[in-house]
Amino acid sequence: MSKSTPVDTAAIEHALRVVKRGCDELLVEADLVAKLQRSQAQGTPLRCKLGLDPTAPDIHLGHTVVLTKLRQLQDLGHTVIFLIGDFTSMIGDPSGRNTTRPPLTREQIEANARTYFEQAALVLDRTRTEIRYNSEWSTPLGADGMIRLASHYTLARLLERDDFSQRYREGQPIAIHEILYPLMQGYDSVALKADLELGGTDQKFNLLVGRELQRHYGQEPQCILTMPLLQGLDGVEKMSKSKNNYIGITEPPSEMFGKIMRISDDLMWRYYELISSRSLGEIEAFKREVAGGRNPRDVKVLLGQEIVARFHSPQAAELALQDFEARFRQGEAPADMPQFTFSAQGKGGIVVSALLKQAGLAPSSSEAIRAIEQGGVRIDGQRIADRTLVLTPGTYVLQVGKRRWARVTLT
Repeated sequence: MSKSTPVDTAAIEHALRVVKRGCDELLVEADLVAKLQRSQAQGTPLRCKLGLDPTAPDIHLGHTVVLTKLRQLQDLGHTVIFLIGDFTSMIGDPSGRNTTRPPLTREQIEANARTYFEQAALVLDRTRTEIRYNSEWSTPLGADGMIRLASHYTLARLLERDDFSQRYREGQPIAIHEILYPLMQGYDSVALKADLELGGTDQKFNLLVGRELQRHYGQEPQCILTMPLLQGLDGVEKMSKSKNNYIGITEPPSEMFGKIMRISDDLMWRYYELISSRSLGEIEAFKREVAGGRNPRDVKVLLGQEIVARFHSPQAAELALQDFEARFRQGEAPADMPQFTFSAQGKGGIVVSALLKQAGLAPSSSEAIRAIEQGGVRIDGQRIADRTLVLTPGTYVLQVGKRRWARVTLT
Protein backbone atom coordinates (compact mmCIF):
# COMPACT_ATOMS: atom_id res chain seq x y z
CA MET A 1 0.00 0.00 0.00
CA SER A 2 1.32 3.43 -0.90
CA LYS A 3 2.43 5.54 2.06
CA SER A 4 0.65 8.50 0.50
CA THR A 5 -2.68 6.72 0.73
CA PRO A 6 -4.08 7.11 4.24
CA VAL A 7 -6.05 4.21 5.68
CA ASP A 8 -9.62 5.07 6.59
CA THR A 9 -9.55 3.24 9.92
CA ALA A 10 -13.18 4.05 10.68
CA ALA A 11 -14.29 2.47 7.38
CA ILE A 12 -12.26 -0.67 8.07
CA GLU A 13 -13.72 -0.97 11.57
CA HIS A 14 -17.23 -0.49 10.19
CA ALA A 15 -16.68 -3.20 7.59
CA LEU A 16 -15.42 -5.60 10.27
CA ARG A 17 -18.49 -4.96 12.42
CA VAL A 18 -20.74 -5.70 9.45
CA VAL A 19 -18.83 -8.86 8.53
CA LYS A 20 -18.78 -10.21 12.09
CA ARG A 21 -22.42 -9.48 12.94
CA GLY A 22 -24.06 -12.78 13.85
CA CYS A 23 -21.13 -14.85 12.57
CA ASP A 24 -19.89 -17.97 14.29
CA GLU A 25 -16.21 -17.63 13.36
CA LEU A 26 -13.94 -15.45 11.25
CA LEU A 27 -10.61 -16.93 10.17
CA VAL A 28 -8.26 -15.12 10.14
CA GLU A 29 -9.35 -11.63 11.27
CA ALA A 30 -5.90 -10.09 10.86
CA ASP A 31 -5.75 -11.42 7.28
CA LEU A 32 -9.15 -9.92 6.48
CA VAL A 33 -8.09 -6.55 7.87
CA ALA A 34 -5.05 -6.62 5.57
CA LYS A 35 -7.26 -7.54 2.60
CA LEU A 36 -9.71 -4.72 3.42
CA GLN A 37 -6.84 -2.22 3.71
CA ARG A 38 -5.42 -3.28 0.34
CA SER A 39 -8.89 -3.19 -1.22
CA GLN A 40 -9.39 0.33 0.07
CA ALA A 41 -6.00 1.55 -1.08
CA GLN A 42 -6.22 0.03 -4.58
CA GLY A 43 -9.93 0.55 -5.13
CA THR A 44 -10.29 -3.17 -5.88
CA PRO A 45 -13.23 -5.00 -4.29
CA LEU A 46 -12.73 -8.28 -2.48
CA ARG A 47 -14.00 -11.44 -4.16
CA CYS A 48 -16.50 -13.01 -1.75
CA LYS A 49 -17.67 -16.50 -2.60
CA LEU A 50 -20.64 -18.64 -1.60
CA GLY A 51 -21.17 -22.06 -3.11
CA LEU A 52 -24.54 -23.80 -2.98
CA ASP A 53 -25.26 -27.23 -4.38
CA PRO A 54 -28.71 -27.35 -6.01
CA THR A 55 -29.77 -30.50 -4.14
CA ALA A 56 -33.37 -29.21 -3.85
CA PRO A 57 -35.29 -26.66 -5.92
CA ASP A 58 -36.35 -24.34 -3.10
CA ILE A 59 -34.53 -21.94 -0.81
CA HIS A 60 -35.75 -21.35 2.76
CA LEU A 61 -34.92 -18.73 5.40
CA GLY A 62 -32.05 -20.87 6.68
CA HIS A 63 -30.26 -20.38 3.36
CA THR A 64 -30.76 -16.63 3.59
CA VAL A 65 -28.45 -16.33 6.62
CA VAL A 66 -25.39 -16.48 4.37
CA LEU A 67 -27.21 -14.71 1.53
CA THR A 68 -27.97 -11.79 3.86
CA LYS A 69 -24.29 -11.61 4.79
CA LEU A 70 -23.38 -11.60 1.10
CA ARG A 71 -25.79 -8.71 0.51
CA GLN A 72 -24.10 -6.79 3.32
CA LEU A 73 -20.74 -7.36 1.61
CA GLN A 74 -22.23 -6.10 -1.66
CA ASP A 75 -23.42 -2.98 0.13
CA LEU A 76 -19.83 -2.49 1.34
CA GLY A 77 -18.77 -2.45 -2.32
CA HIS A 78 -17.32 -5.94 -2.70
CA THR A 79 -17.87 -8.49 -5.46
CA VAL A 80 -20.12 -11.41 -4.63
CA ILE A 81 -19.70 -14.72 -6.46
CA PHE A 82 -22.79 -16.92 -6.31
CA LEU A 83 -21.42 -20.32 -7.20
CA ILE A 84 -23.85 -23.04 -8.24
CA GLY A 85 -22.25 -26.41 -7.56
CA ASP A 86 -23.54 -28.29 -10.56
CA PHE A 87 -20.40 -30.47 -10.61
CA THR A 88 -20.08 -31.04 -6.85
CA SER A 89 -23.79 -31.90 -6.65
CA MET A 90 -23.02 -35.04 -8.62
CA ILE A 91 -20.69 -36.07 -5.77
CA GLY A 92 -22.91 -35.04 -2.87
CA ASP A 93 -21.66 -33.06 0.13
CA PRO A 94 -20.96 -35.48 3.00
CA SER A 95 -20.94 -32.65 5.61
CA GLY A 96 -22.96 -33.62 8.67
CA ARG A 97 -23.91 -36.97 7.18
CA ASN A 98 -23.57 -40.34 8.87
CA THR A 99 -24.39 -42.18 5.65
CA THR A 100 -23.40 -41.80 2.03
CA ARG A 101 -25.52 -39.19 0.25
CA PRO A 102 -27.02 -40.54 -2.98
CA PRO A 103 -25.52 -38.61 -5.94
CA LEU A 104 -27.97 -36.60 -8.04
CA THR A 105 -28.43 -37.08 -11.75
CA ARG A 106 -27.48 -34.35 -14.19
CA GLU A 107 -31.19 -33.87 -14.98
CA GLN A 108 -32.09 -33.37 -11.31
CA ILE A 109 -29.26 -30.89 -10.85
CA GLU A 110 -30.21 -28.83 -13.92
CA ALA A 111 -33.86 -28.71 -12.87
CA ASN A 112 -32.97 -27.48 -9.38
CA ALA A 113 -30.34 -25.00 -10.59
CA ARG A 114 -32.83 -23.20 -12.84
CA THR A 115 -34.67 -21.73 -9.87
CA TYR A 116 -31.74 -21.27 -7.48
CA PHE A 117 -30.45 -17.87 -8.46
CA GLU A 118 -33.91 -16.45 -9.15
CA GLN A 119 -34.73 -17.12 -5.52
CA ALA A 120 -31.33 -15.97 -4.22
CA ALA A 121 -31.78 -12.70 -6.14
CA LEU A 122 -34.63 -11.87 -3.74
CA VAL A 123 -31.82 -11.18 -1.25
CA LEU A 124 -28.83 -10.31 -3.43
CA ASP A 125 -28.41 -7.39 -5.81
CA ARG A 126 -28.39 -9.31 -9.09
CA THR A 127 -26.65 -6.45 -10.91
CA ARG A 128 -23.64 -6.83 -8.60
CA THR A 129 -23.55 -10.63 -8.47
CA GLU A 130 -21.21 -12.84 -10.48
CA ILE A 131 -22.96 -16.16 -11.20
CA ARG A 132 -20.70 -19.13 -11.84
CA TYR A 133 -21.04 -22.92 -12.19
CA ASN A 134 -18.18 -25.09 -10.94
CA SER A 135 -18.48 -27.44 -13.90
CA GLU A 136 -16.70 -24.62 -15.82
CA TRP A 137 -13.33 -25.68 -14.40
CA SER A 138 -14.06 -29.04 -12.75
CA THR A 139 -15.15 -30.87 -15.89
CA PRO A 140 -12.08 -29.81 -17.96
CA LEU A 141 -9.84 -30.86 -15.05
CA GLY A 142 -10.13 -34.46 -16.22
CA ALA A 143 -8.68 -37.56 -14.62
CA ASP A 144 -5.04 -36.40 -14.74
CA GLY A 145 -5.93 -33.03 -13.24
CA MET A 146 -7.96 -34.74 -10.51
CA ILE A 147 -4.96 -36.90 -9.62
CA ARG A 148 -2.66 -33.86 -9.42
CA LEU A 149 -5.24 -32.08 -7.26
CA ALA A 150 -5.53 -35.07 -4.92
CA SER A 151 -1.74 -35.08 -4.47
CA HIS A 152 -2.00 -31.80 -2.55
CA TYR A 153 -3.95 -33.32 0.35
CA THR A 154 -3.56 -36.41 2.53
CA LEU A 155 -6.10 -39.04 3.47
CA ALA A 156 -5.18 -38.56 7.14
CA ARG A 157 -6.19 -34.88 6.97
CA LEU A 158 -9.47 -35.73 5.26
CA LEU A 159 -10.31 -38.30 7.91
CA GLU A 160 -10.00 -35.57 10.55
CA ARG A 161 -13.45 -34.40 9.50
CA ASP A 162 -15.98 -35.16 12.24
CA ASP A 163 -18.41 -36.92 9.92
CA PHE A 164 -15.71 -39.02 8.24
CA SER A 165 -13.96 -39.92 11.51
CA GLN A 166 -17.25 -40.90 13.16
CA ARG A 167 -18.26 -43.11 10.26
CA TYR A 168 -14.78 -44.67 10.19
CA ARG A 169 -14.92 -45.47 13.92
CA GLU A 170 -18.40 -46.95 13.59
CA GLY A 171 -17.46 -49.07 10.58
CA GLN A 172 -19.82 -47.13 8.30
CA PRO A 173 -18.83 -47.03 4.62
CA ILE A 174 -17.09 -43.98 3.18
CA ALA A 175 -17.19 -43.91 -0.60
CA ILE A 176 -14.12 -42.70 -2.50
CA HIS A 177 -16.15 -40.05 -4.34
CA GLU A 178 -17.11 -38.48 -0.96
CA ILE A 179 -13.45 -37.92 -0.14
CA LEU A 180 -13.15 -35.96 -3.37
CA TYR A 181 -15.86 -33.48 -2.34
CA PRO A 182 -13.76 -31.24 -0.02
CA LEU A 183 -11.01 -31.17 -2.65
CA MET A 184 -13.37 -30.09 -5.42
CA GLN A 185 -14.99 -27.42 -3.25
CA GLY A 186 -11.53 -26.19 -2.27
CA TYR A 187 -10.48 -26.10 -5.91
CA ASP A 188 -13.43 -23.76 -6.58
CA SER A 189 -11.65 -21.15 -4.43
CA VAL A 190 -8.49 -21.60 -6.49
CA ALA A 191 -10.36 -21.22 -9.78
CA LEU A 192 -12.20 -18.10 -8.56
CA LYS A 193 -9.24 -16.56 -6.67
CA ALA A 194 -11.55 -16.02 -3.69
CA ASP A 195 -10.57 -13.56 -0.95
CA LEU A 196 -13.35 -14.60 1.40
CA GLU A 197 -15.56 -17.69 1.46
CA LEU A 198 -18.79 -17.98 3.42
CA GLY A 199 -20.63 -21.05 4.64
CA GLY A 200 -22.53 -22.60 7.51
CA THR A 201 -20.71 -23.94 10.54
CA ASP A 202 -20.97 -27.43 9.04
CA GLN A 203 -18.84 -26.26 6.11
CA LYS A 204 -15.77 -25.19 8.10
CA PHE A 205 -13.60 -28.16 7.09
CA ASN A 206 -14.38 -27.70 3.39
CA LEU A 207 -13.60 -23.99 3.59
CA LEU A 208 -10.26 -24.70 5.26
CA VAL A 209 -9.37 -27.12 2.46
CA GLY A 210 -9.87 -24.26 0.00
CA ARG A 211 -7.51 -22.09 2.02
CA GLU A 212 -4.87 -24.85 1.99
CA LEU A 213 -5.19 -25.53 -1.74
CA GLN A 214 -4.80 -21.84 -2.55
CA ARG A 215 -1.42 -21.94 -0.80
CA HIS A 216 -0.37 -24.93 -2.94
CA TYR A 217 -1.35 -23.03 -6.08
CA GLY A 218 0.62 -19.94 -5.07
CA GLN A 219 -2.40 -17.80 -4.14
CA GLU A 220 -3.02 -15.74 -1.03
CA PRO A 221 -5.26 -17.92 1.19
CA GLN A 222 -8.87 -16.88 1.48
CA CYS A 223 -10.41 -15.83 4.76
CA ILE A 224 -13.28 -17.89 6.10
CA LEU A 225 -16.56 -16.69 7.57
CA THR A 226 -18.86 -19.32 9.05
CA MET A 227 -22.47 -18.47 9.88
CA PRO A 228 -24.72 -20.27 12.38
CA LEU A 229 -27.30 -22.74 11.15
CA LEU A 230 -30.70 -21.11 11.67
CA GLN A 231 -33.04 -23.10 13.87
CA GLY A 232 -36.38 -23.98 12.38
CA LEU A 233 -39.88 -23.47 13.75
CA ASP A 234 -39.29 -26.12 16.41
CA GLY A 235 -36.47 -24.06 17.93
CA VAL A 236 -34.29 -27.17 18.12
CA GLU A 237 -33.21 -28.58 14.77
CA LYS A 238 -31.66 -26.57 11.95
CA MET A 239 -34.19 -25.35 9.40
CA SER A 240 -34.81 -28.07 6.85
CA LYS A 241 -37.52 -29.11 4.42
CA SER A 242 -36.97 -32.73 5.39
CA LYS A 243 -37.74 -31.84 9.04
CA ASN A 244 -40.81 -29.81 8.03
CA ASN A 245 -39.69 -26.90 10.23
CA TYR A 246 -38.88 -24.45 7.45
CA ILE A 247 -40.14 -21.14 6.08
CA GLY A 248 -39.78 -21.07 2.30
CA ILE A 249 -38.97 -17.72 0.76
CA THR A 250 -41.50 -18.25 -2.04
CA GLU A 251 -44.37 -19.30 0.25
CA PRO A 252 -47.56 -17.18 0.15
CA PRO A 253 -47.29 -14.01 2.30
CA SER A 254 -49.94 -15.07 4.84
CA GLU A 255 -48.35 -18.48 5.32
CA MET A 256 -44.88 -16.97 5.70
CA PHE A 257 -46.14 -14.38 8.19
CA GLY A 258 -48.07 -16.97 10.18
CA LYS A 259 -45.03 -19.22 10.48
CA ILE A 260 -42.87 -16.36 11.74
CA MET A 261 -45.50 -15.58 14.37
CA ARG A 262 -45.22 -19.22 15.53
CA ILE A 263 -41.54 -19.06 16.48
CA SER A 264 -40.80 -18.72 20.18
CA ASP A 265 -40.11 -15.32 21.72
CA ASP A 266 -36.53 -16.36 22.52
CA LEU A 267 -35.85 -17.62 18.99
CA MET A 268 -37.21 -14.38 17.58
CA TRP A 269 -34.05 -12.55 18.65
CA ARG A 270 -31.87 -15.04 16.76
CA TYR A 271 -33.88 -14.42 13.61
CA TYR A 272 -33.51 -10.67 14.10
CA GLU A 273 -29.73 -10.96 14.45
CA LEU A 274 -29.20 -13.27 11.48
CA ILE A 275 -31.74 -12.28 8.83
CA SER A 276 -33.12 -8.85 9.71
CA SER A 277 -31.73 -5.72 8.09
CA ARG A 278 -32.35 -3.71 11.26
CA SER A 279 -29.28 -2.42 13.06
CA LEU A 280 -28.02 -4.08 16.20
CA GLY A 281 -28.89 -0.86 18.03
CA GLU A 282 -32.53 -1.16 16.99
CA ILE A 283 -32.65 -4.79 18.04
CA GLU A 284 -31.16 -4.00 21.45
CA ALA A 285 -33.77 -1.25 21.85
CA PHE A 286 -36.52 -3.80 21.13
CA LYS A 287 -35.05 -6.11 23.79
CA ARG A 288 -35.09 -3.33 26.38
CA GLU A 289 -38.70 -2.51 25.50
CA VAL A 290 -39.76 -6.14 25.92
CA ALA A 291 -37.87 -6.38 29.22
CA GLY A 292 -39.74 -3.22 30.25
CA GLY A 293 -43.14 -4.76 29.56
CA ARG A 294 -43.79 -4.42 25.83
CA ASN A 295 -45.57 -7.46 24.39
CA PRO A 296 -42.97 -9.50 22.42
CA ARG A 297 -45.76 -10.28 19.94
CA ASP A 298 -45.61 -6.66 18.75
CA VAL A 299 -41.90 -7.00 17.99
CA LYS A 300 -42.47 -10.33 16.26
CA VAL A 301 -45.06 -8.67 14.04
CA LEU A 302 -42.41 -6.19 12.89
CA LEU A 303 -40.07 -9.08 12.05
CA GLY A 304 -42.81 -10.87 10.14
CA GLN A 305 -43.67 -7.78 8.15
CA GLU A 306 -40.02 -7.12 7.32
CA ILE A 307 -39.46 -10.66 6.03
CA VAL A 308 -42.68 -10.76 3.99
CA ALA A 309 -41.94 -7.32 2.51
CA ARG A 310 -38.47 -8.47 1.47
CA PHE A 311 -39.66 -11.53 -0.40
CA HIS A 312 -43.01 -10.18 -1.63
CA SER A 313 -43.84 -6.49 -1.11
CA PRO A 314 -44.75 -3.99 1.65
CA GLN A 315 -48.36 -4.22 0.50
CA ALA A 316 -48.31 -8.01 0.83
CA ALA A 317 -46.82 -7.67 4.33
CA GLU A 318 -49.62 -5.35 5.41
CA LEU A 319 -52.30 -7.66 4.01
CA ALA A 320 -50.66 -10.66 5.73
CA LEU A 321 -50.81 -8.82 9.05
CA GLN A 322 -54.46 -7.87 8.50
CA ASP A 323 -55.33 -11.49 7.66
CA PHE A 324 -53.50 -12.78 10.72
CA GLU A 325 -55.15 -10.30 13.07
CA ALA A 326 -58.60 -10.89 11.55
CA ARG A 327 -58.32 -14.62 12.25
CA PHE A 328 -57.38 -13.98 15.87
CA ARG A 329 -59.86 -11.16 16.37
CA GLN A 330 -62.70 -13.57 15.59
CA GLY A 331 -61.88 -15.47 18.75
CA GLU A 332 -60.67 -12.46 20.78
CA ALA A 333 -57.49 -14.23 21.86
CA PRO A 334 -56.58 -13.32 25.47
CA ALA A 335 -53.13 -11.87 26.09
CA ASP A 336 -52.70 -13.87 29.31
CA MET A 337 -53.54 -17.37 28.03
CA PRO A 338 -51.70 -20.27 29.74
CA GLN A 339 -48.49 -21.44 28.08
CA PHE A 340 -47.12 -24.98 27.88
CA THR A 341 -44.03 -26.66 26.44
CA PHE A 342 -44.20 -30.34 25.50
CA SER A 343 -41.65 -32.62 23.88
CA ALA A 344 -42.40 -34.10 20.48
CA GLN A 345 -38.90 -35.43 19.92
CA GLY A 346 -38.78 -39.00 18.73
CA LYS A 347 -42.45 -38.87 17.81
CA GLY A 348 -42.36 -36.60 14.79
CA GLY A 349 -45.27 -34.68 16.29
CA ILE A 350 -48.41 -35.09 18.41
CA VAL A 351 -51.96 -35.84 17.28
CA VAL A 352 -54.05 -32.73 17.93
CA SER A 353 -56.65 -34.53 20.06
CA ALA A 354 -53.93 -35.84 22.40
CA LEU A 355 -52.36 -32.39 22.59
CA LEU A 356 -55.68 -30.77 23.52
CA LYS A 357 -56.00 -33.22 26.40
CA GLN A 358 -52.36 -32.69 27.44
CA ALA A 359 -52.85 -28.91 27.53
CA GLY A 360 -55.98 -29.25 29.63
CA LEU A 361 -58.27 -27.94 26.91
CA ALA A 362 -60.30 -31.17 26.80
CA PRO A 363 -60.95 -33.72 29.59
CA SER A 364 -60.16 -36.63 27.27
CA SER A 365 -59.03 -37.43 23.75
CA SER A 366 -62.56 -38.51 22.84
CA GLU A 367 -63.95 -35.16 24.02
CA ALA A 368 -61.24 -33.41 22.00
CA ILE A 369 -62.23 -35.40 18.90
CA ARG A 370 -65.89 -34.49 19.47
CA ALA A 371 -64.98 -30.79 19.70
CA ILE A 372 -63.01 -31.04 16.45
CA GLU A 373 -65.89 -32.76 14.65
CA GLN A 374 -68.29 -30.07 15.87
CA GLY A 375 -66.03 -27.32 14.51
CA GLY A 376 -65.10 -25.94 17.89
CA VAL A 377 -61.31 -26.21 17.65
CA ARG A 378 -59.01 -23.60 16.10
CA ILE A 379 -55.25 -23.57 15.66
CA ASP A 380 -53.64 -20.18 15.08
CA GLY A 381 -57.11 -18.80 14.40
CA GLN A 382 -58.05 -21.37 11.75
CA ARG A 383 -60.80 -23.92 12.37
CA ILE A 384 -59.64 -27.51 11.90
CA ALA A 385 -61.70 -30.51 10.87
CA ASP A 386 -59.06 -33.27 10.72
CA ARG A 387 -59.13 -35.32 13.94
CA THR A 388 -55.92 -37.12 12.87
CA LEU A 389 -53.93 -33.91 12.32
CA VAL A 390 -50.38 -34.22 13.65
CA LEU A 391 -48.69 -31.05 14.93
CA THR A 392 -44.94 -30.97 14.39
CA PRO A 393 -42.48 -28.98 16.55
CA GLY A 394 -43.33 -25.27 16.71
CA THR A 395 -45.49 -22.85 18.69
CA TYR A 396 -49.27 -22.86 18.32
CA VAL A 397 -52.24 -20.99 19.77
CA LEU A 398 -54.96 -23.55 20.51
CA GLN A 399 -58.61 -22.64 21.09
CA VAL A 400 -61.50 -24.86 22.10
CA GLY A 401 -64.88 -23.15 22.07
CA LYS A 402 -64.92 -19.48 22.98
CA ARG A 403 -63.21 -19.54 26.36
CA ARG A 404 -60.49 -22.20 26.43
CA TRP A 405 -57.10 -21.08 25.13
CA ALA A 406 -53.47 -22.15 25.38
CA ARG A 407 -50.18 -21.31 23.72
CA VAL A 408 -48.30 -24.58 23.24
CA THR A 409 -44.68 -25.03 22.16
CA LEU A 410 -43.67 -28.45 20.87
CA THR A 411 -39.94 -29.17 20.99
